[in-house]
Amino acid sequence: MTQMRPRSNHASRLIVELCQQFYRQGWVSGTGGGISIRDGSSIYIAPSGVQKERLSEDDMFVVNAAGDTLSQPVSDAFKISACTPLFLHAYNLRNAGAVIHSHSENALLATLCFDNVFECTHLEMMKGIAGTGYHDVLQVPIIENTAHECDLADSLADAINQWPNSHAVLVRRHGVYVWGKDWVQAKTHAECYDYLFGVVVRMRQLGFDATRIPKA
Repeated sequence: MTQMRPRSNHASRLIVELCQQFYRQGWVSGTGGGISIRDGSSIYIAPSGVQKERLSEDDMFVVNAAGDTLSQPVSDAFKISACTPLFLHAYNLRNAGAVIHSHSENALLATLCFDNVFECTHLEMMKGIAGTGYHDVLQVPIIENTAHECDLADSLADAINQWPNSHAVLVRRHGVYVWGKDWVQAKTHAECYDYLFGVVVRMRQLGFDATRIPKA
């Protein structure tokens, strides 16, 4: 049975704090973007279509891994995030502990520079992505955008399965979904990916190819 009294805990506080930070970074402006954190078997999700920088701990939805609502805000004005089916794929297919959806300008522009897969190599910030070294080739799959967020779920799941070494999926002309084993790693991944997206776009503007191994 769905609880109407929202539950406030560490995950809710983290979502409030992180959404304020991500707003300042331009990742969740205009009510876009979002974040979700898993706490045991409960998954805390920021609501959809709201000013993310003004959220309170009482505004969170709580679901289980199957997507069943365990707890929700008292106010009917709040709606569960349209990103929920996509968040759940990262939890269920990658055992994620947190998922961040960013409407970053860097992420959007990066999707216009590649056909199906974002690539770069020999960039120091690649080392902030789990399992990736400086000499590796970092790849992030790109899926096509849809008119409605929930309609991305199947293609995102396919990308997650086809690219097991990636911790993110880019959505063309839209943004990026990033995850990690916990909120700390998800945040680290999101920041490193965003830096790399921006650098690669800038390198292209300057005539450098970020996919080529530099000469010694």
